[in-house]
Amino acid sequence: MTEPTRYQTDPLELPLPASTEPDPAPVEGCPGCVELAKVRDRARGVGDMTTVTDCNVHMRRHPEGHR
Repeated sequence: MTEPTRYQTDPLELPLPASTEPDPAPVEGCPGCVELAKVRDRARGVGDMTTVTDCNVHMRRHPEGHR
């Protein structure tokens, strides 16, 4: 049996997965989609990727009236 490590080791850094899906495009004529796209662009400009992701999720789950 091996002896347990008795010293602190460096943290393990895992790479973030690259997004395989492009950002959803706003549906033409939908003011909700246009506003979400504007918020997403402003958030990306200041490095707020949490808000960018939230906007993408809201745009993908937007009301079914687009279909």
